[in-house]
Amino acid sequence: MTSGLWELVLKGTWTTIQLLVLSALLAAAVSFTVGIARTHRRWIVRFLAACYTEVLRGTSALIMIFWVFFVLPLAFGWQLVPMWAGTLALGLTYGAYGAEIVRGALNAVDPAQREGGIALSFTPGQRMRKILLPQAVPEMIPSFCNLLVELLKGTALVSIMGMGDLAFSGNLVRLALQESAQIYAYILIVYFAIAFLLTRLMRALERRLKAGVGKAPEPRLSVRQTVGGGVS
Repeated sequence: MTSGLWELVLKGTWTTIQLLVLSALLAAAVSFTVGIARTHRRWIVRFLAACYTEVLRGTSALIMIFWVFFVLPLAFGWQLVPMWAGTLALGLTYGAYGAEIVRGALNAVDPAQREGGIALSFTPGQRMRKILLPQAVPEMIPSFCNLLVELLKGTALVSIMGMGDLAFSGNLVRLALQESAQIYAYILIVYFAIAFLLTRLMRALERRLKAGVGKAPEPRLSVRQTVGGGVS
């Protein structure tokens, strides 16, 4: 490939990384807001949060991108640039999945911990901030890691809007060179490298958070050990 085509791929990679970071931040905010709302004591709050989760999980991320990019301008008279449209659609969609991770981790905290906070006269906000979240967040990290990798792969959907992400740039290079196998092999390697880096960063974050609450990281299974604990 020429230097110009490599530059096109690099720009696409940078656009994908930007979209991933922005979407992940929005998805994290949605995950914690909706996930905590699903454990609220008032049924109307839980009901509204459940409606959001079910609707967003039950719709296609691709159709959500179309809706944000093509329908919102007709309904409200303003047009989002592709980067913000993709961020909004992906963040809201993957945030719905993340909300279930947050809800499950909060419910998995030992009830005695919650009762201890009540005995100490903590307010619901204090119990959430000082007792529940510090214990639940480390347990969320493996699931959030999987969701982050899924989000990375989901960023390729924005190429349908003509946004110059990695998938879109790869297709332009393929059309220029009329060479599919080589170009898409490069694109696959780039996606894998980003996903590999994400998993390592999330694993390091999990170890650090668990160490902060006095938990040892889960030991890795030896390839010589069977699931039942025997040695093959």
